[in-house]
Amino acid sequence: MGARCGVICKPNTVPKHSYLLHKTYSGSHIILFNSDRIPYIMNIDEITFYDQMLNYQNVLFLGHRNADPDAISSAFALAESFGGTVGVADYCGRVASMLVDQLEIEVVYAPNPSDYDFTVVVDTSTQSQLNDLVLGDYCVIDHHSVSQLIDGASFYLHRLVGSTAEIVVNILKCMNAPIRERTALALMTGIITDTGHFKHATTGSFRAIADLIDLGGVSYSEALDLLASTPQDISMRTTVLESANRANILKVDDWIFAISESDSFGAAVATALTNIGADISFVGTARDGITKVSGRAKRDAIRCGINLGEMMRDIGLEYHGSGGGHAGAAGMEVVGSSEAVLSRCVEESNSILKGVSRN
Repeated sequence: MGARCGVICKPNTVPKHSYLLHKTYSGSHIILFNSDRIPYIMNIDEITFYDQMLNYQNVLFLGHRNADPDAISSAFALAESFGGTVGVADYCGRVASMLVDQLEIEVVYAPNPSDYDFTVVVDTSTQSQLNDLVLGDYCVIDHHSVSQLIDGASFYLHRLVGSTAEIVVNILKCMNAPIRERTALALMTGIITDTGHFKHATTGSFRAIADLIDLGGVSYSEALDLLASTPQDISMRTTVLESANRANILKVDDWIFAISESDSFGAAVATALTNIGADISFVGTARDGITKVSGRAKRDAIRCGINLGEMMRDIGLEYHGSGGGHAGAAGMEVVGSSEAVLSRCVEESNSILKGVSRN
């Protein structure tokens, strides 16, 4: 990480064969111009992120609602290194709540971004994940395949890696910042959980874990013990079993789709359905005219063309909402009936996989 790697242009914003004529820092916005003098925002590298953060004093490091360990650990590690406040848009999920308690992380819930000079939004791809929070001057650090928030950002750091925590580890390494034990433990849990206990890991995921062990002075077993201390949620297990029992099973050639509805824990239900045999699962949760859909896909389906992050983004727009995520795990929040939206998800998946052999 010693060499400065420059900038990466946002995909599809720079015409082929164009070149950079000028770079300027316009206030807090980093703007480049292509050969047609069309400006666009920079996807910066880790060193440039560090340089930019030196311009701000009162910073909010903000994670999405129902924050998971990746969001909490990323915000916490950055706040520890740069100084600032850890915030989440609404509340923490079950595992993240355990982290906050065990590691004694101070969190501001539903903060007002206008109370801060600058906001760093972590592990968040859509505005709906921030509820009604109004962002002022902000940047984004994210790893999702679809990240809609970067369009309004002053600058952003986007990498298609297993977790946002991995990006944060690289930032800390670029800074030569000391990594405290509880920071290392937090980031480890973010990487472990967001990669599905390394089921979706890349070489960078393992490299980041090794760096945290070396630099943070912690062991991998300590992170596993911390995760194992998460209290079991009986209501979640009951909901998963009931939703699995009433799931509709569809066969398309040799692919299996599982579709269900639940009052809560949609992501857990979708994960369980793929774990017990579905290639793709969609679970809807409807309340007050708003439908939330969680989707999961196995590696074979992804290899054959399924990208749930892109699918949720596109269908979300069709239904006057928003969506995004990863190729194998994504979600959306839209206006419409659960039945109609789930049917649309199945239709789109069917159009991609029908006639495609998994072999």
